[in-house]
Amino acid sequence: MRRGDSAPGGLAGGDMEDGGVLKEGFLVKRGHIVHNWKARWFVLRQNTLLYYKLEGGRKVTPPKGQILLDGCTITCPCLEYENRPLLIKLKTRTSTEYFLEACSREDRDAWAFEITGAIHAGQPGKVQQLHIQRNSFKLPPHISLHRIVDKMHDSASGIRPSPNVEQGSTYKKTFIGSSLVDWLISSGFAANRLEAVTLASMLLEENFLKPVGARSTGAVRSGDLAEQFLDDSTALYTFAESYKQKISLREDINLSTMELSGTVVKQGYLAKQGHKRKNWKVRRFVLRKEPAFLHYYDPSKVSFPLQEENRPVGGFSLRGSLVSALEDNGVPTGVKGNVQGNLFKVITKDDTHYYIQASSKAERAEWIEAIKKLT
Repeated sequence: MRRGDSAPGGLAGGDMEDGGVLKEGFLVKRGHIVHNWKARWFVLRQNTLLYYKLEGGRKVTPPKGQILLDGCTITCPCLEYENRPLLIKLKTRTSTEYFLEACSREDRDAWAFEITGAIHAGQPGKVQQLHIQRNSFKLPPHISLHRIVDKMHDSASGIRPSPNVEQGSTYKKTFIGSSLVDWLISSGFAANRLEAVTLASMLLEENFLKPVGARSTGAVRSGDLAEQFLDDSTALYTFAESYKQKISLREDINLSTMELSGTVVKQGYLAKQGHKRKNWKVRRFVLRKEPAFLHYYDPSKVSFPLQEENRPVGGFSLRGSLVSALEDNGVPTGVKGNVQGNLFKVITKDDTHYYIQASSKAERAEWIEAIKKLT
């Protein structure tokens, strides 16, 4: 959620009004004692990162906890969890470690940038340096592509290929474009994402890597080196020597595989009302086109929707669906509990009603516009 946005009724409350909030929104946090993963509402202030429990579409006050940023160090990207490539790691002055997961690479990087700025708020020169670094490009003068590839194959710290799905086909021993970019940065081969993309493109050009699937193969045809590799969660690649593809026969593709074969056009954390118990839970929503489907995932599970082991907990076709914003004043009809603000409703072709809450009016408008294009 961007600065100045209003958060949903019951979530932000008066936080935005006092001007002390730098950023707020959903992140998935690893527990301290039991290492389970739960969605929390985070509020970033100048010296502190607060997090709240969510009940009935509202944040529970006082905060569940806080992270003191003075003397804190941040690691992003953090690759300590193989199935969670969108992590930020914070280590406090007292060596307490926090692992926070975003819903997309863009969201993760935006949080990391704001948190880093808050950590160095008392050092204007450092903040200015961060802004310059964010938009700079500097390719290392001496690069050994063979050394990078050897490191990628390392069983302990390298890239671990896994089965991924694109357009109904399962590709074995592949990895995602944005995951390789994260790895190149965390391994010290690149200082920023632009430099990492250029390095990855060089690995492609020298035949160390191969594109897999239509998305990444199409980009390789580009004449610009820097645009050949896609820093994207839907682009697949593999090591050139281990290129194997398992093509799913059309008659063997079940409905769920067909549903998940579309191109991801939008994803993010939203709160959703359950159909039976009518309770509200945070879900990771993924919007796909061709075919047009909206799926939602349990955010406590592995983060990448492309990976085979992460199946949605629900979803529906958008063809023939209706989507509309709900009244912000008061609790709309059909919504259970005292939940209000930034709500919208999707009515499917078979007249099933889904009630969803965004974290701001702007975010709600973006989701409604994206869904309407596919109905």
